[in-house]
Amino acid sequence: MFLDKSVPLDSAWNTWSERPGEFTFLPLGVRIAPVLYSAKAGHATAIRAPDEIQFGAHGLRGETVAYETHFADTRVAFCTHKPDPFVLRGRFETLEAGEWGLRYWVTFGISAEDGSTVHYDPRTGVAVVEVDFRFVAFAADDIPALATGHESFAALVEDFDQNGYFDKSTRADAAPLMALRFNLEMTPRLAFAAAVADTRDLAVAKACAALAGDIPNAPTLHAGRHAGALDAVRDVIGWNTVYDRLNRRPTTTASRIWGLGDAVWYNDQCFAALMAGLLDPALARRNFDVAMGSATPQGNIACLVNPKDAWVDRTQAPHGAFVAWMIFQRTGDRAFLSDVFDALARNQLWWRANRDPDGRGLVSCGTSDVGDAMYRGTAFGARNETGMDNSPTHDEARYDPATRTLSTLDVGLNSALALDAEMLALIAAEIGRRDEAEQFASLADETRELIRRELWDEARGLFANRQRDGGFVRSVSPTSFFPLLCGAADDAQVRRLLTHLDDPAMFGGRYPLPNVSRDDPAYAEQIYWRGRIWPNVNWLVWQGLRRYRLDAQASSLVARSFAMFEESWASHRWCGENYDGDTGRIDERPGNDPFYTWGAMLPLMAVGDIMDIGPWGGWELVNDGQPVRLGPIMSPAGPVSVAVEDGQMRLLGADGRAIFETSYRGRLRRIRVDPFLVSVTFAEGGDAFAFRLGPEASRRLVAVRLHGVATTTRLEDGHHVADLGGVEAGARLDWHLAPADPA
Repeated sequence: MFLDKSVPLDSAWNTWSERPGEFTFLPLGVRIAPVLYSAKAGHATAIRAPDEIQFGAHGLRGETVAYETHFADTRVAFCTHKPDPFVLRGRFETLEAGEWGLRYWVTFGISAEDGSTVHYDPRTGVAVVEVDFRFVAFAADDIPALATGHESFAALVEDFDQNGYFDKSTRADAAPLMALRFNLEMTPRLAFAAAVADTRDLAVAKACAALAGDIPNAPTLHAGRHAGALDAVRDVIGWNTVYDRLNRRPTTTASRIWGLGDAVWYNDQCFAALMAGLLDPALARRNFDVAMGSATPQGNIACLVNPKDAWVDRTQAPHGAFVAWMIFQRTGDRAFLSDVFDALARNQLWWRANRDPDGRGLVSCGTSDVGDAMYRGTAFGARNETGMDNSPTHDEARYDPATRTLSTLDVGLNSALALDAEMLALIAAEIGRRDEAEQFASLADETRELIRRELWDEARGLFANRQRDGGFVRSVSPTSFFPLLCGAADDAQVRRLLTHLDDPAMFGGRYPLPNVSRDDPAYAEQIYWRGRIWPNVNWLVWQGLRRYRLDAQASSLVARSFAMFEESWASHRWCGENYDGDTGRIDERPGNDPFYTWGAMLPLMAVGDIMDIGPWGGWELVNDGQPVRLGPIMSPAGPVSVAVEDGQMRLLGADGRAIFETSYRGRLRRIRVDPFLVSVTFAEGGDAFAFRLGPEASRRLVAVRLHGVATTTRLEDGHHVADLGGVEAGARLDWHLAPADPA
């Protein structure tokens, strides 16, 4: 059921259901769903995605939502806003008419999940339903041309399909679903509102009062360099956050379009948590809890769980601890780490106990003899564990029924396992589990060394999958760069590896990074993992480049990845599960989802190119001189914004006041902002620049040290300013503060 009283109040009204235009007040299960009817088309629609809707802005808690419908050559723009948690205000407007408006209807179906009767007042045009001693009223600034009653939403659609637009046989003033019908000739635009209250009259009064209010545009979160990237992350996560009514929980699904609200892929869910955390730590936590809910008694975290199947015999590449550590770095929530550690640790150890048949310390994909999942005990089922199901890197792999594993050692999988162990060591140390911290740090070191030694193909100068009993496989993918992610590559290997990154015959080219090298015969197929570009893979390679301080290569990958994303986003507001390696398109072949959650990892990279928080550099900010306005975005100091103007970079707190500003050009790492210290590390040297502390911190300044040496400052308009020159790369600037005045 769409009914949940535990949802946060400011999320109560939201687009929770599979119907993208439908709003539900989740604590009561009251639903308001638009239906479009076209006489030209001869049928009604509940607005099918993606063909009949273009997704606009969407706050993560439904604060502001906008979309356009495209049905039978008519375009209608919808927008909504919540002036308070119990009130939903909306508007629609005709943008383009594809037929006479008298024959095109926009209808609102009002119903309650528990089947309560909805009552309609023909004098006022207001519909009211009582649920659980509470009242929800729906009002509009025009009287409906017709109000009809139906048993269900499906019955309303069927009525339109059978009887057309000019029929009043179902006219009613009370029904389980009341349909308030407006045609675009009489009502080309409409304001509407819904309100929740504890009396009927108060609900009606609040709904009618809300009609007169404005509907603000969603705030712009990102302007200037990589403009719109943070907005895109917000909108994709916002639209794909739905209510899983089978498991009675909100979740950011892999795809609203595919109707996957009750399906959980381990890595998809972790990446959704990561992206939600940029704006809403509570939603990040809920998404990560959903991922951990797929932990099995055997120890692994199931690859996929949905109402029809549970792939408990296999898992996915272990990226969960990496994501968990980054969420913690942004929020500082140790309770979160404590809650997720055991499931993540069991998953790491399960891999080593169940996927290393000859005990060499490197693992292969497999499928255990548990459960009754589809593809269990097959080579294809085993390949699911990498997520790259039909990748040509698996073409030479043989499935061994005795060990239930593939014959190949997968470089991407082992790199993920090494990184997972490293992150588990950090988590364990943070929550005081020292013995486990040492255990996982040792496992990470051992796996890195084995990758460096056994999965490096000296002849080709890259890392590659290889047979457990022999040589390397022919096909290579961007997972050849994943040893950068876990720190396994030595300097010589890095130099040779990078030559393949920009080679147009390998992974270079306008659109990065194809999931098999461009010179591979499988590349031309451009079917799923055979040649197409995958956002999650680009993000992981980018993280590896950043770990090795290959900032120029990392920024180049960001620029090309975000440019590819913007082509479909700007024209269609599409966010691809994957992209064509030659054209960068999403839609040239059927079966490619155009609004997939992890597609937003491409703009996530662009956000991180300005501000990021991760294991390699801590909290980082970049000033390359180009204008930027980014935020509010979550940080260890709470919501902050970043602004670059006239070469000056400012970090602003939630109150809009500067925490600090500087003319330094380059990357700041290891930023700390806490009650007693403001600290930054300069990644590159700088000849002459100023660093200006915010006014609140300036009042409490005790001492300033540059790389441990006391530094003088000058006072300017209430700000302490340090004029710095000849600063070396790696130097740290510390501003020590006295406690704040309790008054």
